[in-house]
Amino acid sequence: MDHETVRHDRPPRSDGWAFLREAARDMRTTGAVAPSGRGLAHALSEPACAPGHGPATVLEAGAGTGVVTSALLSRLPRGSRLDVVEANPRFADRLQRLADRHRRDGKEVRLHLRPVEEVETDRTYDAVVSGLPFANFAPRYVETVMERYLELLRPGGTLTYFAYLGTLPASALFAPRSRTRRHRAVEEVLAGYRWSYATACRTVWPNLPPARVWQLRRPASAAPAPRREAAAVG
Repeated sequence: MDHETVRHDRPPRSDGWAFLREAARDMRTTGAVAPSGRGLAHALSEPACAPGHGPATVLEAGAGTGVVTSALLSRLPRGSRLDVVEANPRFADRLQRLADRHRRDGKEVRLHLRPVEEVETDRTYDAVVSGLPFANFAPRYVETVMERYLELLRPGGTLTYFAYLGTLPASALFAPRSRTRRHRAVEEVLAGYRWSYATACRTVWPNLPPARVWQLRRPASAAPAPRREAAAVG
């Protein structure tokens, strides 16, 4: 598995204020006090935009203010399709304007205002890019989402997701025990998927907070590989 460090700058101030307002409304589903920085957006979008692969079909879940969406649309070749999934309706106008701007570049963009597990499509994707704050969710829900991602990926397709560094130790020190237990259980669920499917990992230090990006690949066979439950935190 490749490990790499990525260094880039931060998102525009306007995105930060919009994200901060939503974090104040609901930190559980927003997951941070700032949107993804450009370095994190680059790391999440890179497998979906690998040069030389031609037009791609991509699903982005948890688009937020559209920092990763913008990175995807600026890098995907003409003729690509991007399905953008965001459950928070207050981000919708910003994402719709972004989608409309890039449709003129010969890219098909569709916005889904609902949770990713409720998206109805008969399409499979070359890549899935996840911006969901898994550490804030129940373990069973995380497993539901990860299984949905694998269903939506074509055989050989890639999934990227991120996790903030240091959140589990911080939770153990400052959060209620019930939240720490939930966080640990979520990490065990994700570690099981990484054991079966992970191909690369990148660390983005300048992000707020710093983040680790994991790349998983669905097996080239029609069915996903058996997944071993992980006992250790990865």
